[in-house]
Amino acid sequence: MLGRIKNWQRNRILRHEGVPEQLWRKLIHLRCLKGFNVDELSQLRDCVTLFLHAKQINGAHELEITDEMRVVIAIQACILILKLDLDYYENWIEIIVYPDDFIRDFNFADSSGIVHHVHTIASGESWLAGPVILSWRDITHAADHPGHNVVIHEFAHKIDMLNDGANGCPELHPNMNTHTWYEIFSQAYHKFCQQVEYGQGLIIDPYAAESPAEFFAVLSEVFFELPLIIKHHFPLIYEQLALFYRQDPAQRWEKTKPNNKLSRPEQK
Repeated sequence: MLGRIKNWQRNRILRHEGVPEQLWRKLIHLRCLKGFNVDELSQLRDCVTLFLHAKQINGAHELEITDEMRVVIAIQACILILKLDLDYYENWIEIIVYPDDFIRDFNFADSSGIVHHVHTIASGESWLAGPVILSWRDITHAADHPGHNVVIHEFAHKIDMLNDGANGCPELHPNMNTHTWYEIFSQAYHKFCQQVEYGQGLIIDPYAAESPAEFFAVLSEVFFELPLIIKHHFPLIYEQLALFYRQDPAQRWEKTKPNNKLSRPEQK
């Protein structure tokens, strides 16, 4: 009964609140949508409509949020759950968008009880059971920085947080093995941290070395933005991400016959 009611509600939303055709056509050029077929774009459009119905997107510092901005954010948030479900973003409502980078200023106590003060500049942030915070400048400049996508990054954190907080291992599907995931990601993470420490040539953003959670979020960015990079340099991780997201973006890219040269994403 609850399932039928839920489907009825979703169908009603799709009939009455769909993304206008002209606006949709304008925005489906995003790099993370490269190689999408007609059916996938239709599915994504429905997901975007349901997402926008469920979430509030508010501007900070007098930033006025337009319909185009709302759809741009929703498209990039929904690409992660295209083959999953909108329930992955449940139990929270708000997305806050700043015009530019914003200041993170707070105190926290570590495991020893020592209180630390944090004062840093950020382009995005995700709170457990709270809002997602984004910088509009970083969203709009993503096209100039291949492999970087602050929306995908922060929403990957949201998905990760569903499994005992952000730890780099989201709640896996029944056909996946938790031990395998941890083994593959742990080995790759420790190797990457060593590369960062010794200043070796890096394939992905060095910020991924901050923690296993950041490693997962950065890899998710590149998985959707430049999938051939992950498939070539992190093949085992690519397999795990493809199983989890139930998508194969590298196959989409290969169908479009891109240049065979693999370029590294720019560093922040």
